[in-house]
Amino acid sequence: AKQSQAVRGLEERQKREASEMTRELIGKHNKELRQDPDSFVAGNPKGDVTIVEFFDYRCGYCKQVHPVVKNVLRGDGKVRLVLKEFPVLGPESVAASRAAVAALRGQRDKYLAFHDALMERRGALNEAAVMEIAAAVGLNATKLKADMQSPEVERVLRENYKLAQTLGINGTPAFIIGDELVPG
Repeated sequence: AKQSQAVRGLEERQKREASEMTRELIGKHNKELRQDPDSFVAGNPKGDVTIVEFFDYRCGYCKQVHPVVKNVLRGDGKVRLVLKEFPVLGPESVAASRAAVAALRGQRDKYLAFHDALMERRGALNEAAVMEIAAAVGLNATKLKADMQSPEVERVLRENYKLAQTLGINGTPAFIIGDELVPG
């Protein structure tokens, strides 16, 4: 009994220390998290509460939480949501995120509709499906395909990966609210 109590105490201390370290890292990377021009801001751009979401378009949990996030934005006009593309579930995820980042860079006014449609999509998200969704929300699919090959798109995804890795995020969805990391 004493041993299990000691182990529990040690685990709690390690958890606290890890949490403090994460808070420090969030503070250190505040600008990349909250003010990144390569991340879309939904909700109120001047909101007093910022939520940063790292997501993957093929992640079932991301898709389940998407309507909840949309309701939070609708229900509280003071929330700003920073969307961070973080494709971790294979080549289709990467292709969908490349398309979304390309849309953000070249056809910004259509990004949110595209993001929502990709999140609401059930089933395969191969390139044909992504292009079909793009056209359905009014994106110029030809321009999008060309823009997806841009080194800038690759840079955005690489920087998101690096930031996630620095913060110890290795799955989706992951939220940063204030100085707290909320995985899953």
